[in-house]
Amino acid sequence: MFLYQALADAVLLLHALLVVFIVAGLLLTLVGGQRQWLWVRNWWFRIAHLGCIVVVVVLAWADRLCPLTSAEIWLRSQAGASIYSGSFVQYWLQRLLYYDAPEWTFIVAYTAFGLVVVIVWLRIPPHR
Repeated sequence: MFLYQALADAVLLLHALLVVFIVAGLLLTLVGGQRQWLWVRNWWFRIAHLGCIVVVVVLAWADRLCPLTSAEIWLRSQAGASIYSGSFVQYWLQRLLYYDAPEWTFIVAYTAFGLVVVIVWLRIPPHR
């Protein structure tokens, strides 16, 4: 049971770090583009960032949970711990900010965020 709980916590941490990467990556790219930071134009950083948000948007439109959310829920259930329903971001936003919204609002938010990432990609293009 302890192993499942520890793995669930590791998946939760990885998921949180990916969310931070997606959000902070966009903000740092915007700031770095203005300040001429070369690293924000790094091809591998930008393709990883774009890939992450594309996965989020596709999963949202397909009405699928993120595989990390599914893995965490399964691991917690194996550990006998309480589990949650809905998406990772939805659950933690509700938990941390007491923000309750219908599922479609998250689809719109993810899509809008993804579009901003694409616009930033075009306006501050990466260098190979």
